[in-house]
Amino acid sequence: MNELINALKNGIVVISFKKIDSGDIRVMPSTLNEDLMPDGVKIMNISSESETIMVWSLDKNAWRDIRVNTITEWRVENE
Repeated sequence: MNELINALKNGIVVISFKKIDSGDIRVMPSTLNEDLMPDGVKIMNISSESETIMVWSLDKNAWRDIRVNTITEWRVENE
């Protein structure tokens, strides 16, 4: 989880996870890099021990909460 959090803070990470309501797989470009978020959006403390992770969804331009146990894969997006 620490590796994922660090990757999110450094740039864009494409996270695949299973949606709880439908079971569908969602592929979401995400970040925790403040340079890639709108002005005024700030990162809060993120714990690698948490059951969920808050990320900025680049395709929705909004915060999204992902349950860690639903993540099927993630990869760093090459810019």
